[in-house]
Amino acid sequence: MTQQAPPSLTEVEPYGVDRIPDADRTATPLDLFRVAFGGANTFSTCVLGAFPILFGLSFWQGLAATLLGLVAGALILCPMAVFGPVNGTNNAVASSAHLGVHGRIVGSFLSLLTAGAFFSLSVWSSGDALVGGAHRLLGLPRSGVSYVVAYALFAGLVMVVCVYGFRFMLFINKIAVTAATALFLLGAVAFGGDFDPSYAGAHAAGGPGAQSLFWPSFIGAALIVLSNPVSFGAFLGDWSRHIPAGAPHRRVVGAAFLSQIATLLPFVFGLATASIIATKAPRYVDPGAPDYVGGLLAISPGWYFLPVCLLALIGGMSTGTTTLYGTGLDFSSVFPRLSRVQATVLVGVVSTAFIFLGRFGLDLVQSISTFATLIVTCTTPWMVVMMLGFFTRRGWYDPDALQVFNRRQRGGRYWFTHGWNWRGLTAWWVSAVVGVVFTNIPGQFVGPLGGLANGIDISLPLSLATAAVLFLALLALFPEPRAAYGPQGARLVRTADTPAPPITGPGTGTPAAGLAPTEA
Repeated sequence: MTQQAPPSLTEVEPYGVDRIPDADRTATPLDLFRVAFGGANTFSTCVLGAFPILFGLSFWQGLAATLLGLVAGALILCPMAVFGPVNGTNNAVASSAHLGVHGRIVGSFLSLLTAGAFFSLSVWSSGDALVGGAHRLLGLPRSGVSYVVAYALFAGLVMVVCVYGFRFMLFINKIAVTAATALFLLGAVAFGGDFDPSYAGAHAAGGPGAQSLFWPSFIGAALIVLSNPVSFGAFLGDWSRHIPAGAPHRRVVGAAFLSQIATLLPFVFGLATASIIATKAPRYVDPGAPDYVGGLLAISPGWYFLPVCLLALIGGMSTGTTTLYGTGLDFSSVFPRLSRVQATVLVGVVSTAFIFLGRFGLDLVQSISTFATLIVTCTTPWMVVMMLGFFTRRGWYDPDALQVFNRRQRGGRYWFTHGWNWRGLTAWWVSAVVGVVFTNIPGQFVGPLGGLANGIDISLPLSLATAAVLFLALLALFPEPRAAYGPQGARLVRTADTPAPPITGPGTGTPAAGLAPTEA
């Protein structure tokens, strides 16, 4: 089928989470790279990059933790990119195949929480940078009113882009990738003279327990870095669904992987500048009240204030749109009375209110970083279930049966037990609980069993292993219906000869409608 020309930037995207026709998929794996990289090549990623220094590591220790977290996170994330081209819909809808028609709300809920955390992080960090830069350049007071106006204005701009949809967001990210990269490289000139790679870190000062704090700090820093790529797991399908179904999987997966590896640039920028702040303005990296944005402005030469403001504006727009767009898209399917546009605006307003609450009523830095880490701890097992499900299904799905929930219907290949696949759901929630219980974030959150490994956070490897072993074991002990698998049958697991119930409900023409498979 011949593909149509891409729609205009100012044409509001008509698609919700329904399957996008092949003829209307005009994106490429390069576009996926641009959106995913643009969404992370931002000021908020710099804030995450500063955490190794806040945890007391040296520059080289922090760099090692950053590389470990980034590569591990990219490897976990990248397989999630293939669901979009295969099914033409987002990843939460695709999870119906493994969690059940109703169980897919787990993915929707996780994406909503993730978007709230990272949208808040982008608006907060960018708003603070804009107010701080305006104060240094124009003498604008750093009052509560200034922050409220900056946050509200910035959040409003992000919502406008998301309302127009994918093409407008892609346009913004094309600009953001080039502009933000140039501004980060310009930062090498601005801070090159002050940067000392031999910065030894807070633990080097010695003292009681200094050595015992290294590994908990190192692992904790790596996990915070890892949270950035993994946070895109629920959103990759929002963008990759615009890629034609025939696109080679290796190119789609490769684009997702490289988009995260490329974010080493903002991570190292945050790491390097945080080490300078710790040396020249240590009050800004006090673990009790860290202020990376204020510290960056304090050490910046005067001529770099404007680039910092531009970096905050461009990068924040990119991160904010990539998180808010997908959540508004999925939220509209959970609550069908809301259109994609209405759902996007609602989620954006609620997230903005959370920013105001965190900024003026809570410790925003600690709240967001803790929240983001816990969300990733719960999201990663969900991703494991999805990826193992893709493997056992040989990448085969029935796109029509995936839409049963969105059409308010019943039955189909993925109905399982009253719309719930308890195998995938059990593997997810048990693994998520294990992850939270063993979480150990220094100075922020320690689960009931978080201290069993001498303060080292082992939550992620435990939750990953638990999800993989438990899900495969449940599939082996309690086989899924044969109808859930494609013509080539299951891989690695057995199936049961349980017939799939017919699809019934609104818009159903015949009792058996929707049971004819459509191979993507």
